[in-house]
Amino acid sequence: MSEKTTVTKRFDDLLEANRAFADNFALGGFDGVARKGVAVVTCMDSRIDPLGMLGLEPGDAKIFRNPGGRVDSSALEALVLGVHLLNVDRIVIAPHTRCAMASSSEQELREQVGASAGEDASWVHFHAIDDQRAALAQDVASVRSHPLVPDSVAVGGFIYDVDTGLLEQLF
Repeated sequence: MSEKTTVTKRFDDLLEANRAFADNFALGGFDGVARKGVAVVTCMDSRIDPLGMLGLEPGDAKIFRNPGGRVDSSALEALVLGVHLLNVDRIVIAPHTRCAMASSSEQELREQVGASAGEDASWVHFHAIDDQRAALAQDVASVRSHPLVPDSVAVGGFIYDVDTGLLEQLF
């Protein structure tokens, strides 16, 4: 069996699930704007359901995910586009409890990745978060002060609790 065949077979369950999903697909033709005017920046952690935690449905919000749920340059780019082109007038920045990015140091992350990869990872910057509350305050401030995000856009900073499902607004 070729390597491509082996790799392809590893996706069979996902493709089967996709076919079942497509059988009842109801979002075709949607224009892609955020119907509820919401953009969410959160972590890539699989314990987070960004739409579900806010009572939203597909099409209601723009979602941007990255390790730690930080507002980096890519997130800012997405938010500016969302505000000006995709109906966004509320921005939720929501990192979460028990986040690996906030509970590990940069050195620990490098060591863990290096051990898993069997390669030196000392040169990679993973953007570990020393103080999650301070990082969230900084992220909220960077969005609120961005020259292309008008004051009419509401920007909130929240912590999502992965054990209770609750959001706590901090900023």
